[in-house]
Amino acid sequence: MSGEFAIEARGLSKHFGAVRAVDRLDLKVPKGQIYGFLGPNGSGKSTTIRMLCGLLLPTEGSATVLDTEIPGDSRALKPRIGYMTQKFSLFGDMTIFENLRFIAEIYSFPSPDRASRIDELLQQYNLGPQRDQLAATLSGGQKQRVALACAVLHRPELLLLDEPTSAVDPQSRRDFWAGLFELANAGTTILVSTHYMDEAERCHRLAILDHGVKVADGTPDDLQKNTGMHIVEVLADDPYRAQAALSTISRIASVTQLGIRLRVLISTTVDDPLRLVDRALRAQDMQARVQLMPATLEDVFVAVTMTPQERAA
Repeated sequence: MSGEFAIEARGLSKHFGAVRAVDRLDLKVPKGQIYGFLGPNGSGKSTTIRMLCGLLLPTEGSATVLDTEIPGDSRALKPRIGYMTQKFSLFGDMTIFENLRFIAEIYSFPSPDRASRIDELLQQYNLGPQRDQLAATLSGGQKQRVALACAVLHRPELLLLDEPTSAVDPQSRRDFWAGLFELANAGTTILVSTHYMDEAERCHRLAILDHGVKVADGTPDDLQKNTGMHIVEVLADDPYRAQAALSTISRIASVTQLGIRLRVLISTTVDDPLRLVDRALRAQDMQARVQLMPATLEDVFVAVTMTPQERAA
C-alpha cells in the first residue's frame, strides 16, 4: 500500500440478497485529510464505513486500511481507529465522565494517564460544566461532542464518522467541524459521510455515491469545474410558470426552483445555452434575466446522479 493513503479500497462490494448496497467501489483516502462521502440515505455510505472498520464482511473486493487488509485481521485495526455512528450510542444512564472512563477501559488506555486524558477532552470539547450530567439529559449538540470525545479518546490514526451531524443545529455543526479540522491538522485522517452540501464543501476531497456506486470523486473545486453542464440562472416574475415552460425543452437536463430563482442544467454539448433558455421563455410570452453561473456542489450532485438519457437530453 502506498504510504500516502490511509484507506485504499479495490472493487469493494456488499450485497444483501438481491440488493447491491455497495457496488465495486474503488477508493483512495489520503492520510491527514478529511474525505467526505456525499449521498442520500440508501446510497451505501454507512455500509461502506462498516466494511472499512471491520464490522461487515464485503461480498467482493478488499481494502487496505492503515496497512491492514480487510477482510483480514480487523481486530488489529480496531485500536487504531475511532468510529462514531449516526445514532447516539453511549450510555444514557451514565454521566459524561463515566462514559469517557468506560471507553478508556475498553481501549485499555494507560491507567496513570486516564484522568488527565479525560480532563483534556472535557476541556477541549467544552463539556466540563456537564461532567457529572447523565448523557440521556444532554442536548443534541452536547451528545455529539461527547460521542466525538469518546471516539478520539485513544488518539486514533483514522476517524470514521457516519452522518455525525444529522440531528444537531447549525451552530453545533459549525463547532463540530472546527473540531474536525483541528484533528486533521494534527495528522488524523477522517472519513465522514454526509448528505449536507455545505459540509461536503468543507472536505479536502469527496466521493459522491448513488445506489451503491461511486459516480464522482475529487476535490470540491475540481468537481464543480467539471460537471459537464452549463449552469444557467433564471430570474423571472413567475418562476413556477417559467419552470413549467423550460421543463418541456428536450435539451434541458434539469430545472430546479430555489426561491425566486431557477437553476437550469444544460449539457455542454449545447453551444448557446442562454439563447436556448431565453427563446423558450419568450415563446411563452415570458421575459427573464438569464446568466451563466459557476456550479455548486448541489449542481454537481444533480449532474452526476442523472441517468445517461437525462444527461444527453
